[in-house]
Amino acid sequence: MKKIFAKDKKNRNTVKQLELKHFILKQISNDSNFSKLTVWNSLNKLTHLDRRSSKTYISNRCVKTINKKTFNKLSNFSRPVFFKLVKSGQISSMRKSSW
Repeated sequence: MKKIFAKDKKNRNTVKQLELKHFILKQISNDSNFSKLTVWNSLNKLTHLDRRSSKTYISNRCVKTINKKTFNKLSNFSRPVFFKLVKSGQISSMRKSSW
């Protein structure tokens, strides 16, 4: 469990560091105002960037359990953890509705 936390944290840091560089190179490659040589060089640098620098490399995981299958994007918790927090009253203004 600790290894997964550490690996996930390391992946997020590398993406955060290289996000601006990736964005700038992507914008240059899509812009028609630059010369063909500049566009070609930016595309070349993009292909040689580490694949871990891409946002798609990060998988969304629950903050408490590291579960990625039942992840809820609105709360950053997995569904069972979210229901436990609501049931215990730790998340305000949420309650179970029954018909």
